[in-house]
Parts: sequence; C-alpha cells; structure tokens
Amino acid sequence: MENWVPPQVAQARAQLDAMLEQLEKKKIDLVTVSWPDIEKSVAKLLMGPFRIDRPEHHVVAMGLACSWGERLAKEHGAFWFPNRDAPEAASLGFPEALIMLSPYGGVLDALMSSKLERLNDVSQDIRTSLAKVKFSPQAQAAGPMRLGPADYQRLFDPGFVQLVLVDVAKASTGWNMTGPRLSSELRDALSRAGSRLSPEVKQQLEAQLLGAMQRLDPAKPLIEQVERAPRVAELVALLWGTKETSGAAPEEFWEDVVFPTLFIGTPSTFPKLEGEELELLKRGVDPYFLYLEVVPHQFPAPEEALLGAFPADALDVLAPALAKGGNPRLVKVSTEALKAAVAAFDPVKTKDAVSRFIAHAQAQAGTTGPTTPQGDAAQMFDAALVLLADVKKVVAAGGDLCVRRLTEGEASGEAAMVQLRQALQGPRIILA
Repeated sequence: MENWVPPQVAQARAQLDAMLEQLEKKKIDLVTVSWPDIEKSVAKLLMGPFRIDRPEHHVVAMGLACSWGERLAKEHGAFWFPNRDAPEAASLGFPEALIMLSPYGGVLDALMSSKLERLNDVSQDIRTSLAKVKFSPQAQAAGPMRLGPADYQRLFDPGFVQLVLVDVAKASTGWNMTGPRLSSELRDALSRAGSRLSPEVKQQLEAQLLGAMQRLDPAKPLIEQVERAPRVAELVALLWGTKETSGAAPEEFWEDVVFPTLFIGTPSTFPKLEGEELELLKRGVDPYFLYLEVVPHQFPAPEEALLGAFPADALDVLAPALAKGGNPRLVKVSTEALKAAVAAFDPVKTKDAVSRFIAHAQAQAGTTGPTTPQGDAAQMFDAALVLLADVKKVVAAGGDLCVRRLTEGEASGEAAMVQLRQALQGPRIILA
C-alpha cells in the first residue's frame, strides 16, 4: 500500500500534466521544477485569481497536491493513506515521525494567496520536525521509528461506525462547562473509575483528554468554542450524554452487510438463480454473499442514504452550535426509514431465512454442503446479527440517535471510554 495514490488525486495530476503541456508546448516536471516557475504556468492556466468553486481550478489544486506528495515521498518516504476527514479523502503520513499532512489543504492556501512558494516553507517545517524526532534522546534510545500507511489509517481515518443514543440535555451539561471545569470533572471520574481502568490506561486518557481541554479558552463554556474544538464538543456529548451504544464496525460492513441483512428481512421465497450466480456457487462462493446481492428487500431501503439506512435529507446535528464544527463525526439521524425493519428483526428467523436460501441455492446449483454460512461468511453473518441486536436495543430505547464515525484506534479503546463514561454519569457517593 506504500505506493498507493488516491485515484482522484492521480487523475487530477494526469489532467494537470496534459493541460500544462498543451499550454506551454512542452512537458513541465511538477516534481523538480521550482514552485515559482510552476506558478507562472499555473497563473496562465487559471486566467485570473484561484477560485475553489470552479471545477477546473479544483483539478489544478488536486494535481499540485499530488506533485507535492511526490516531492515529499522522494525526500522523506512520505506515503498516502485513506482518511475520510481530508478533502481529498486521503492524507500524507511520514514513516519516521507521527506527522500528518493534507497536501490539498496546503496547496489551497498557497493558491489563494498566489504564492506557491509557501509550500517550501511547509516542507522545511516538516524537515525540521522530522530531524527533531530522529535525533531526539528518546529516538536514539528506542531506535528508528517506522510507521506505515496502516498505522496512520488506524489512528486518523474515521472508517469505523457506531450508533449512539444521546441525551441532549445531559450533553448540554458538559457543553456549558469551561475547560478547567471539564478537566476537573474528568480527573474526578478517572479517580472514581478505580481499578476498572489500569494505571497505564488512566495516564493515557488523562493526557489525551486533559490535553484537549487545555487548548480551550478557560473563560468561555465549550459550546461557545465549537468552531475551535469540534472534536472536543463531540467527545463531551458522548461522555456526558450517551444512553446506549451499538458495537463499532467498519463503515463498509454496515453498508454492505448489516443493513442489507436487516432490510431483506425473512422472506418465504427466493428468486431463481441463473448464469453467473450459479457459476459463483460452483466456484465455492459462500451462498450468504449471494443472499445479500440477489434476495429482494422486504423493507424498502432509502436511496441516497448514509450507510444505506439513513436518508440524506434527514441528517442533522445534535445542537445548532455544532454546525460550526465543519465535517462532523457525530451526526443525528432519523430512524423512520428502518423502524419497521428493526421492529420485525428476529435473529432466529433471520438465521432460518439464510439457511433456507442456502438450501435453495445448493439445489439449483446441484451442490451439497452445510446450510449455514462458512468461514469468513459465518464470521460476518454472526457479527451482523450482533450489531443488528444492538441496533434494535438502541432504537427501542428512544431519544436522539446518532451515527458516530471513529478511527480503528478509538474503536479498540472504546471499553476504557465506557468505564470513564459510567464514572462520569454514575452516582457520586459522599461519606460524611
């Protein structure tokens, strides 16, 4: 994956190369030519000030971001990794220090100020930061750091999804506190958690959470600083206001497996299998995967929907102030589109439907075997049933349901956050 370049970025680079060659009647090497010289050609191409609302200008910016990424890859071994938070759906990481960069964002700033040479300043800052890490006493003692795309994706890409039921009134209690008050409450909660959290986890949470609070204006409540700290506002909503949660799983798993299993329901009959479908079965493709593709939905799934379940026109924020935070990771959703399917969900009946389909498929393909999913398909089916049971529990509890995006690292640390949340929300016993 280390040589991977986001397709949309690579395509923009190819388009920019072609446009510049046509304009200048020669090839322009966007990796070796100086930024001031590149800017002269780009200025002719733009025919005026840079405007982000013009698609052709957007292509220029994305192409330059790709070439900047190539420069950093040659000099420092930088690599692209998927990151849903970035405008280009990917960011650059560096193997020798934990530094993340959005090349597109840096190029936008430089183009808007008509000074691409600013990219040299950012590159110099990166060079300095890498040198500090590389030659620090800690690095000398521990040996060279080698991070890869998977490490960065785990830490920064919010590719996991969880359903969360939030009590907005309780969340507001946290939002209306100042940074120092929030820090005090979190310290007390970490202390009350006692042995439920190991000393190492407590230390990690304290550094992570209290460090975030220190970046706030101490005189203002958090709700007045959402634009400055959107992730902190979402975290406080989760810690103070969460009532119920589902498990967390990759976004694609929810969209391609969990909700299709829900909307298919428990059909009594199945479509006839033909051609390619039968060939796939004969090649050993598990029938459960075919079940997800060919069996009609008993409950209609909304079109243009988040995760294939929550209509785009029914998405919102928990509080108006949170709209100032840009791209939210906590999105309020309507349950109307899946309410009937959730009410009808029964894991026993769903298992029976899948088993009957597998027998149906085997009969049509002339094959024999177990009538339950096997191998990876069995693991996926079992995981989908667990998550759907969680969905039913969360929806039945009532309240403001949210889709929460989180990183793989956050998902793996969710157990510790549950303990902290319980300590924050639980009764406080005071002995006189």
